[in-house]
Amino acid sequence: MKTILIKDILVSKPDGRAITIYGWVRTKRETKNLVFVQVNDGSCFASIQATLDRDKGISAETEAELKRVTTGASVMIEGSLVPSPASGQAVEVEVRSLTVLGEAPADTYPLQKKNHSFEFLREIAHLRARTNTFAAVARMRSQMAYAVHVFFQERGFAYVHTPIITASDCEGAGEMFQVTTLDLERVARDGAQAIARGEPGVDFSKDFFGKPANLTVSGQLEAETYATALSRVYTFGPTFRAENSNTTRHLAEFWMIEPEVAFNRLSENMDLAEEFVKHLLTWALERCAEDMKFFDERIQPGLIETLKAVASADFARITYTEAVAELEKNKDAFEFKPFWGCDMQSEHERYLTEKVYKRPVIVTDYPKEIKAFYMKMNPDGKTVRAMDVLVPGLGELIGGSEREEDLEVLTARITELGLDPADYWWYLDLRRFGTVPHAGFGLGFERLLLYVTGMGNIRDVIPFPRAPKLADF
Repeated sequence: MKTILIKDILVSKPDGRAITIYGWVRTKRETKNLVFVQVNDGSCFASIQATLDRDKGISAETEAELKRVTTGASVMIEGSLVPSPASGQAVEVEVRSLTVLGEAPADTYPLQKKNHSFEFLREIAHLRARTNTFAAVARMRSQMAYAVHVFFQERGFAYVHTPIITASDCEGAGEMFQVTTLDLERVARDGAQAIARGEPGVDFSKDFFGKPANLTVSGQLEAETYATALSRVYTFGPTFRAENSNTTRHLAEFWMIEPEVAFNRLSENMDLAEEFVKHLLTWALERCAEDMKFFDERIQPGLIETLKAVASADFARITYTEAVAELEKNKDAFEFKPFWGCDMQSEHERYLTEKVYKRPVIVTDYPKEIKAFYMKMNPDGKTVRAMDVLVPGLGELIGGSEREEDLEVLTARITELGLDPADYWWYLDLRRFGTVPHAGFGLGFERLLLYVTGMGNIRDVIPFPRAPKLADF
């Protein structure tokens, strides 16, 4: 069953040649003599119109099939590609035969021709990709993933697959999902008894991995091992945070892009991040124009102009101290009052990009207390060589840093934060043997998709969202 994608048919010449199309019915409209069926196969935003003219004769079989055609039904249509008299499309299919491959009864199919709320569509995530909005989001997700790989592959980066299960916490005391084969009911019972006897509560030597293990919150630490061998690497895979945040900006399972470059300092890291953002936005604007037009018209008016402005801007670069000074000039404008040492909120980040600098901003040199253990300490002993890329309309898009390459300093920092250096023995080995300056950053893929689509809820830019009390499909 060879198929021709509708996106390719729509740019073909209406030369009358025989053609077969497959797809799902969006609408069926009938007059006395004519029947119009809009068919979409998901390959593009537009549908193709298939027209049946009873005055030219329709077989009894096709007439019988037409009675089964409803919104959502899948069909095979054979006919000729001809010029379309309808506005907005150059071609249509003059039908010779129509076969219903799968019915979608109108009394039970939940996606009828009407507006459905995004909340309702999340309840039927297995069907929501058939709507205009979520089909566009899915195509954009695919294109952005491709754009990520193109960017790094063209610049000599090696793609590294980092583990999903890990015994190391990249963020240090982060909220993680534990992975175990132990009988949890038995652990609870026997563990309580062991604690009462003054013994350790859980014997992890009997667990599958022989030690506590978790789903990863980041592939960065493992990426560093390969950066110190291959120079330029990147990861792109799922990560997990057991943060009990039921908001429009948090997911329990999401995808991260994390490049890591040996022999780089913070300045080169900022250059790479700025180039990466511009590449991704340009790709969306140039390669996904039809879907971007839909997002601009129906989801977030002005989206295209915002992305164009960011893609062509020179990113401002300021220190955290300078950023806080700007925020404190107008501190009454914020719900969360800014002060040196605070972890900047989205309202602070957007104020800097939209009010003060009116362009993307890279903020550097954050207080060490609000950043992870692996970030390189500045000579002042108070700040680290971290950087966040902030963009208008969203806030933080990228977070990164120069990594601490000094063994003694890194060991002291791990200990200072109450972590056990023994748990990071292999990570410390990278500093014992051939250590080099290196830097990298992380970009949450769903955060990027929120930005380029204008969607308001992060659960709507991933096919099957995972969040507190939500693990369906």
